[in-house]
Formats: sequence, C-alpha cells, structure tokens
Amino acid sequence: MGLNRLKESPHRRYNPLTREWVLVSPQRTLRPWQGKVEKLPTDEQPAYDPGCYLCPGNSRAGGAVNPKYSATFVFDNDYAALRPDVAELEINDRDLIIAGSERGLCRVGCFSPRHDLTIARMSLQELRLVIDMWSAQYDELGALPWAQHVQVFENRGAMMGASNPHPHCQIWANEHLPNQATREQAAFREYGEKHGSCLLCEYMQLERGRERIVCENDAFIALVPFWAIWPFETMLVSRRHVGSMSELNDGERDRLGEIMKQVTTRYDNLFEVSFPYSMGFHQRPTDKRSHPEWHLHAHYYPPLLRSATIQKFMVGYEMLGTPQRDITPESAAERLRQLPALHYRDRE
Repeated sequence: MGLNRLKESPHRRYNPLTREWVLVSPQRTLRPWQGKVEKLPTDEQPAYDPGCYLCPGNSRAGGAVNPKYSATFVFDNDYAALRPDVAELEINDRDLIIAGSERGLCRVGCFSPRHDLTIARMSLQELRLVIDMWSAQYDELGALPWAQHVQVFENRGAMMGASNPHPHCQIWANEHLPNQATREQAAFREYGEKHGSCLLCEYMQLERGRERIVCENDAFIALVPFWAIWPFETMLVSRRHVGSMSELNDGERDRLGEIMKQVTTRYDNLFEVSFPYSMGFHQRPTDKRSHPEWHLHAHYYPPLLRSATIQKFMVGYEMLGTPQRDITPESAAERLRQLPALHYRDRE
C-alpha cells in the first residue's frame, strides 16, 4: 500500500518507541456527525486567587505557607504518590503474585506567581525560567543515589484531572524505570544496535519537509508523529542529539520555550479554548550510566476531538484490542500548522 492510500483505507501504524500498533480508520471521517460543536465561554482567572494553594503567600495542606515568590517555585508534594523512606520489600508467589517496594520523591513546580497564565500566555523570558527549573530539578533528583528516572509532566485542564488552574507541573523521581521509559529505553538501545544510529535522529531525517511537521525552529521540531494515537497528539524533538534538558545550551533552552509556546498557542486557537492536555519530557535514565542512545523529546497528549466539548475516549476496542483513530496524523498536523501563531485572546 502506497503512502497516499493511507489517507483513505483502514490500516495500522507502528510506533517504534513503544513497539505497539495503532489502527487508523480515515474513512470514518466521512460519516455524518450528529453531536454538538460548541465553544466554551472564556475561562477568566484572576492574577491572584486567595483560595489557591499554589499562589504566593497562601497556605497549603498541613499549615505550610508558600513564600511570596516572584518567578518559579518548587516544593515537595503535600499529597505525594511516592516517598523516599519506604522499607525494601519483595514478593513473588509462583511468578504470578509479584510486588516490590518503590522509593520516590514527588515535587510540584509552579511556573509563575500569576494564577491566570498558561504556557501559551507566558512570555519567552518567563518560559526560560521554567525550563531552567526543570533542568535543575532533573539534575538534583537524578543525583539521588537510588533514583533511576526523573519524570517532568504537566496535566493541563480539569478534563485531564488537574485539580488547580494555577500554572504548574509535577516532577517525580523513581527508584525504577516506569513502563513508558522502559519501553523507550529498549527501543533506543535495540535500534542503535541494529542500525548504528539514533532512532529519533533517523526519524527526524525521514520527516524533514513532510506534512506531519507542525512548526520548527533551529533547535526543535514539533510534529504529529506518524503513529499518533490522540487526535492532535504532538511530539517535540531536539534537533541535536542530547539525552536531557541539562545538556541544552542557552540558545537551545530559549528555542525550547519558543516552540512550546507555538504548540500550545496553536492548541488554544484550534477551538478557541484553553486546550487541555497531558504532556511530559522523556530524558535519559538517571541510573548513573551515560546512555548515549537516548534522545530528548516531549509528548503532548490532548483529548479534544471535534470541539471544545467533544473529546476522545479510550474505550471498548481500544481498551481490549488496539488504540484507534479516525482523523489521520497528516490531517491533524495540517489543521494545527494552518492556525495562527498569535493567540486568539491577543487578536484585536
């Protein structure tokens, strides 16, 4: 089957990072849509919310009080999913009942003292401070003797389970590699052993000038990957082969903030709403090995499908069989690419 025929026929696509398949059904986009296509009213937030536990000077759980910070602010999560002081435990009953202890540390990183901002609405100077914070946290947590992985991620919007609209992320350090990092680690290593090159370096060469690219600059590419599952899923990839944010130079850090702002602005412009998503960076493991096979990248997983109120659900066949999508990655990239880089709320 030629690539052009992928636009009209059911087919499956392979994800070399996870070594799993996704079913693509482009013919389903021709079916009549009986649902509503609505716009949501603009969600106006105050610059400061006295009831927000992330705003400067406010109280958090247990009586802790935030400093009156003026840039970024990081603290240990008051309701952490992991703890660093867990006693070691291993259970294995006939290779069926298996469990083990997991040490970890969970932190919250506030992007700004402003309650009403998002990545798309922040300045490039403000975003540079966020990226420097992420890099410093990766280095600090990764240096813990037991930490093998540091995960930086952001859940944006109530649809993605974010409990607070204040711009913030989470940073988790784990004693063991999580599932997704384990899959990517194996993929990077085996591709390198087989081809003598980096999986994502080669993929970027294949995508150069093709229709899945959304936007790019001299340090990063943002694209809808060939194997995307979510309707408007994107991946940010460093042009230079580096394994972590801490290896980026000053110019590359600035360009990372620039392309994150471009992607999230296009997301917001798509349905003229503060676009929900889960995003996170995948960086080399922190198990005190060099891992030259790793290539820095970020995944954006937004759930919206047809409007600000219509989302994709992973149900039925997708839970029991294989993830499935209707709109092709190429069509999704074209829609995002054609959107203006100026945020809809900044238009006159």
